[in-house]
Amino acid sequence: MPNWRAMSGEKNWEGLLSPLDEGLRNYIIHYGEMAQATYDAYDSDESSKTGGNSKYPMDKLFSDVGLAKGRANKKYTITKFLYATASVPLFDKDTNWMGYVAVSTDDGKRELGRRDIVIAWRGTSEEIEWVTDASFFLQPAPIIFGDVHDDKPEVHRGFYLIYTSNNPESTFNKTSARDQVLEEVTRLLEIYKNEEVSITVTGHSLGAALATISAIDIAKNMTSRSPVTAFAFASPRVGNSEVRDSALSINNLRILRIENKPDVVPDVPNLGYANVGQVLIMDTRKSMFLKHNLFDFFSSVGMAHNLEVYLHGVSGTVDGGEGFKKKVDRDLSLINKYDDYLKTEYGIPGSWWNKTDKAGMVQQADGSWKLIKINDKTIIISRL
Repeated sequence: MPNWRAMSGEKNWEGLLSPLDEGLRNYIIHYGEMAQATYDAYDSDESSKTGGNSKYPMDKLFSDVGLAKGRANKKYTITKFLYATASVPLFDKDTNWMGYVAVSTDDGKRELGRRDIVIAWRGTSEEIEWVTDASFFLQPAPIIFGDVHDDKPEVHRGFYLIYTSNNPESTFNKTSARDQVLEEVTRLLEIYKNEEVSITVTGHSLGAALATISAIDIAKNMTSRSPVTAFAFASPRVGNSEVRDSALSINNLRILRIENKPDVVPDVPNLGYANVGQVLIMDTRKSMFLKHNLFDFFSSVGMAHNLEVYLHGVSGTVDGGEGFKKKVDRDLSLINKYDDYLKTEYGIPGSWWNKTDKAGMVQQADGSWKLIKINDKTIIISRL
């Protein structure tokens, strides 16, 4: 199996993507699960006492989202919550929980082969974030790239604003997401200055765009000693060709985009934009476990973009994305967390994650989830 440096892209994943190396397959899923945790923990209910924030405290988040048991057990400590501000003209600024910074524990360090700092970003959830996402005009980003006059790097205006805007009225955090990230990474690098440290940034959709931008920022402006890797799931494009070229010129930076062929998001915006980094292509239409309703356009679009479906795709993609064979023993019931994408014969309720008592789904000691209650009747369903 490749060492961690190879899987973090030291040689740009040469020879590891097609066919997909089995060690890298698990490695990508590991970081994808840390991005998924931002969705599972976020409370978008404004009437809730944790509305706009994480439902769970830092010390319990991984266990409460199911990442403390079995194969997916995360040996990390969350050290900081991140809050980002979305704003558009004529609207108030809105600041909400956007993710976290975590660092591997001593046990985790021994397993990983180094101390790993992870920054995980959430995707779009709030209405104002959707509006900001649509602000796709390119603009300079001087606080990241400096005052460049020729061959000027320009980034997606909406993503840049979410990354750099502050909100003096926020009760969560009054500084920008960028300032929060850089401050915490600086602090952790000082604590572990005598150790080998990696910095891994992950996210999905909007979170993948923020992961890409923040990874460039960290590698360009903070550290040249530690390798910085971004695993960007379903990322829209973030900037022009000069952003791509600037990222390529940073020696300690590697970016891997994970894209699902039927997902339209990685193909936008178009005019003036360029892809950044390497790419892993898969096609979840090849999976024999998923529903494929060609007559329900919106369901098909949602399924193609869903992060749990992406992780399912990574778990089984073969032949350069042209086939599927389940390679990782990852619980299929996770596919139905927020919708009903798993074939009916598996008997897993749709959208079970946010239902009362998880709709009868209970996590087992090995990390898998099983349906054990329907209408107060106990039912045991064998592991998928």
